[in-house]
Amino acid sequence: MADNPIVPELIVMGAGPGDPELITVKGQRILRQADVVLYDNLANKELLSLTKADCETIYVGKQPYGEYTTQEAIHEMIAHYAFAKGRVVRLKGGDPFIFGRGYEEIIYARSLGIKTQFIPGISSMQAVGLEDIPLTHRSVSEGIWIVTGTKKDGALSADLKLAIQSKATVVIYMGMKKLQDIAQTYIESGNGNFPAAIIQHASLPNQKSVRGLVKDLPEMAESKHLTYPAIIIIGEVTNLYELKTEQ
Repeated sequence: MADNPIVPELIVMGAGPGDPELITVKGQRILRQADVVLYDNLANKELLSLTKADCETIYVGKQPYGEYTTQEAIHEMIAHYAFAKGRVVRLKGGDPFIFGRGYEEIIYARSLGIKTQFIPGISSMQAVGLEDIPLTHRSVSEGIWIVTGTKKDGALSADLKLAIQSKATVVIYMGMKKLQDIAQTYIESGNGNFPAAIIQHASLPNQKSVRGLVKDLPEMAESKHLTYPAIIIIGEVTNLYELKTEQ
């Protein structure tokens, strides 16, 4: 009997915010079927134990502000392993479509005729609920702004100035190197006293957090020795843990 032909496939999958139990049931099933897993530094390594014995697992992490695997190299590996092995899972921390470049990899694979699939993951902003911070709350927050702290050119997102004008919760990804700029932007707008929080390693045992005022973001991070990966939340929702339950 002839061997089954290799069917090249790429599954871009969210690994969730850190806790391995927060991956989806579908994600668990797909990991057990993977021929190759390309995983990043924010994907919990415990998830690799779900793979079959002959699955090849390869680290392609991008340490913030440090050594990293280039996107071009990741694309090359996706193509190589998809055609050589078959089912390639690209395991990315959080949700790959939220500042994760996951869709770039989907487009690249499709351009080569590789079958693609997307499996969402729980983003780190959703894990802030573990610290009693809801992203929305009736009469307190009318929505959510999600912005990146560092754009492709290294600058702070101009959308932050628009977000400040609303009552919405502001969630900033990849902003730990821009704390002073974020604080100054709020101060200049007259909103330096907005409540804020920083949470590092949300959902993990080594999670750390701090709360205060947005004008003090750099000092807040320094006081608790917070670095990346961390998420910044600005708005009244960060103060709700102090409220007593309404009778």
